[in-house]
Amino acid sequence: MNYHNEDEKITYYEHIPTHIYSDASSASKEVAAEIASLIRKRNEEGQATVLGLATGSTPTQVYAELVRLHKEEGLTFENVITFNLDEYFPIQPNSLQSYVRFMNEHLFNHIDIPEEQVHIPDGTLDQEEVPKYCREYEQKIRETGGIDIQLLGIGRTGHIGFNEPGSRPNSRTRMITLDRITRKDAASDFFGEEYVPRRAITMGVGTIMDADRVIMMAWGEGKAPIIREAVEGEIREHVPATYLQEHKNATVILDEAAAEKLTRQRTPWLLTSCDWDDKLTRRAVVWLCQTVDKPVLKLTDEDYNEHGMGDLLTQYGPAYDINIKIFNELQHTITGWPGGKPDADDTNRPERAKPFPKRAVIFSPHPDDDVISMGGTLIRLVDHGHEVHVAYQTSGNIAVFDDDVVRFVDFVSDYNHLFDMNQTKAEEMLANIKKFLKEKEPGQVDSYEIKHIKGLIRRGEAKAAGRYCGIPEDQLHFLDMPFYETGRVKKKPLSQEDVDITVELLREVKPHQIYAAGDLSDPHGTHRVCLEAIFRALEVCQDDDWIEDCKVWLYRGAWQEWDINEIEMAVPLSPEELTKKRKAIFKHQSQKDRPLFPGADEREFWQRSEERNRGTAQLYDALGFAEYEAIEGFVEYKGREQ
Repeated sequence: MNYHNEDEKITYYEHIPTHIYSDASSASKEVAAEIASLIRKRNEEGQATVLGLATGSTPTQVYAELVRLHKEEGLTFENVITFNLDEYFPIQPNSLQSYVRFMNEHLFNHIDIPEEQVHIPDGTLDQEEVPKYCREYEQKIRETGGIDIQLLGIGRTGHIGFNEPGSRPNSRTRMITLDRITRKDAASDFFGEEYVPRRAITMGVGTIMDADRVIMMAWGEGKAPIIREAVEGEIREHVPATYLQEHKNATVILDEAAAEKLTRQRTPWLLTSCDWDDKLTRRAVVWLCQTVDKPVLKLTDEDYNEHGMGDLLTQYGPAYDINIKIFNELQHTITGWPGGKPDADDTNRPERAKPFPKRAVIFSPHPDDDVISMGGTLIRLVDHGHEVHVAYQTSGNIAVFDDDVVRFVDFVSDYNHLFDMNQTKAEEMLANIKKFLKEKEPGQVDSYEIKHIKGLIRRGEAKAAGRYCGIPEDQLHFLDMPFYETGRVKKKPLSQEDVDITVELLREVKPHQIYAAGDLSDPHGTHRVCLEAIFRALEVCQDDDWIEDCKVWLYRGAWQEWDINEIEMAVPLSPEELTKKRKAIFKHQSQKDRPLFPGADEREFWQRSEERNRGTAQLYDALGFAEYEAIEGFVEYKGREQ
């Protein structure tokens, strides 16, 4: 998106200097480069560099780049002193969720920093020792001369460190009780909210504000709402990150997804003149309809002029002409034929009439994302006679309750006993599993047998859903991508093996359509990794003969929905089709009633999905289109260059 006069106008509402990058990787490299530059400068001067470090998924790519700079470019950390923001309390340093373990795995074990120069709040103290320890932590920071660069993430409550809503601007390192939302967000790491510690030790807001330089980072659509509050909102205790507005050298670093609700990204026409391309025009017109509560064809010249869109009117007006253009564009996104309508004029349809029938591969990151996010479209493709393949990219085995394992193995034991089959082995397996689960610590990695059984449970559910939707079992592909198989919420990096598995399937099927999850707000990151595997596989296959006749459609639904101005194919669902989609989701019984990892939304996935599908239909209705029960939306992926 290009703007005229790129200056203060577009950041008018922003109270903290904010830089937006295309993705988290490039942004993280810039942050790492700044840290490395300071370290080298201080090393030349014979002075120490003092870093304040954060944990969580946000800074991991910064740490990875620092490790690379150390190993490949000789960056030394021998003269670096670090202070971490926080730690759960109580917690042992070797616990899977410990920030000591996190920092060792992501940074300290891979660089040459002396152990005595690393400081992380101690989660093993007796409670009465904590106040004195916190005072000493503050004293150590002062003795080093203070923190040179402080890295921060931001929580959904607006917390920085574990400074929850209500934290005072002059607060110091202390014990704090964690907010319920913070504990809910951490639940997946601990395999259940009930296992998340209720308290933590954290640097205070005042401690953070004393740093010479503060860099707050955020990635992904899920952080966009709180980023807007932190950057553009008023300073208030309810959102501790807003205190950074008063820091003299604070910067916010974002990827485009996390920045999407900032005024300059969401409604730039309110700030400056714009280059009105088709994409921006559609977004602005949809916004205008929602702002003035009118359908597209009822917008007037006055509506445009009174809402910062006068230059659009001057360039492409009058309003009637713009309205007709956008109405037709949106109308042409709606189709009941997601695989293309045979023997029809497809000039204004999102999908081609030929070939018919098509071969389609639906990639599902977890074994239920296909029916949750695009179950109606999947069923429609099958009903229209297309050859539909579903590729379940991961086993989903960590998202199964332990009780389900016992129930299934107990069934096997009783079945064997009933039919006088080999009972000894089943009883031995059941006894071992019960013993392991009884002694299992929160977050402990399951045994091989338990992981395998949990994977089989989810595989069986996926097969049941596939049968219900009419997909032959030999067109259900269980890829079990290796990056996922850690038994932990934290996964391995995407590997070439993961990509090769994806390439092999694509070359076997040679699809005319690919559907993939573009739902990047998945808080556990699996969707992002699975999508990257597909993108890399497509790059490998770019010279294959089948790929020129293949369209890639991105769906959402499990964690968020496409904005209506983004949708390029809208598939309407009748009440009966929506009910059938719900029944397909219900086949995933281990995820029913209460999924193990629900994320921030406490509703079941079928409830989220239906609400989003109905909401999309209502938006189309409000814009002046036919009234549908529900709509599933898709965006076409055209490659990384576009």
